[in-house]
Amino acid sequence: MDSLFDDGSIALRPTVIDVDCGALRHNIAQIRARVGSARIMGTVKANAYGHGLIRTAQELLSCGVDELGVAFLEEGIALRRAGITAPVLVLGGIIGNQISHFLEHDLQITASSVYKLRQIDETAAAMGRRAQVQLKIDTGMGRIGIRHENAVMLFDAMREARHADLCGVYSHFAASHDADPAFTKLQLQRFMEVLDYFPRNGLPMPVRHIANSGAILQHEDAILDMVRPGIMMYGVYPGPDVLRSVALRPVLAMRTRVVYFKVVRAGTAIGYDHTWTAERDTRVVTLPVGYGDGYARALSNRGDVLIHGKRYPIVGRISMDQCMVDIGSDSAYNGDEVTLIGAQDGARITVEELAEHCDTIPYEILTMINTRVPRRYLP
Repeated sequence: MDSLFDDGSIALRPTVIDVDCGALRHNIAQIRARVGSARIMGTVKANAYGHGLIRTAQELLSCGVDELGVAFLEEGIALRRAGITAPVLVLGGIIGNQISHFLEHDLQITASSVYKLRQIDETAAAMGRRAQVQLKIDTGMGRIGIRHENAVMLFDAMREARHADLCGVYSHFAASHDADPAFTKLQLQRFMEVLDYFPRNGLPMPVRHIANSGAILQHEDAILDMVRPGIMMYGVYPGPDVLRSVALRPVLAMRTRVVYFKVVRAGTAIGYDHTWTAERDTRVVTLPVGYGDGYARALSNRGDVLIHGKRYPIVGRISMDQCMVDIGSDSAYNGDEVTLIGAQDGARITVEELAEHCDTIPYEILTMINTRVPRRYLP
């Protein structure tokens, strides 16, 4: 289970996330066709972008993904406790007291500085184990990783390590989804120059990876030994201007059901702060979903839902657990299905649309959906 709420004996809420495993398989097949023989590291951090960590990871591995990437140690441990034995790289930064847990659970560690690499080597020596290490180079993202001009120091330290194995060298693009390729090309140039250290010193080239979703889609020269698709695996493009060179299918849908119907008279205000007032006699239904589930409060008086394949507006403030929809003179009954994200009877509400309403990015819309909402996996 990814959370308590995946327990079928108690998952009785009408609000659910549907995960289309067939669409997920399609997307991986499209990515595989795009990247050829390169290994694929499926990024499943942040509860697999809202799709459910464990089951999504299992599905990805079953359809040809070679490795998995997570952000935090705890995510890696959860995968191991679920019986997943594939290579798992923790992409985030570490602190010293975490290292023993990486070793205990056979997780690959990101070494982003000489100091951290030496900590890893010392801990592995003390435990009588070998650490699996990937070296992170900062080519312009500015988060973690040794600066590219100092990378030789990290590579030299790796050669001195006696209890660590080098599993790869990687970097991360800051703007590979942009229409302007200039900075991405600069980052790739820096990365390739850094990697020249290995042949220059008569050493075998380690596994190299830098291509995220944006680079897979529009920078073929960045597809090296491995790629790290993230949001594109889930059928969402990483930016509005990105080249759509791969045909993707949305994987996630968010659905609920009508739980209350009422007639609202003209001049009546509803919801917190009375931000919406009925201009005419109308019909309003209540849905059992709110920002406590990750359905953003910013969608108040902006977002739409689908009922019987027709769009209707959210009205009033979205509250923690409920929201209201104006259906005008139409009819809807308790138990009728409502689609908040996804397709219904030929109509569709996309993650990108919600992101635009909220002045954010699709990544945030997906990862805001929390574990209170049960996931249902469709074949």
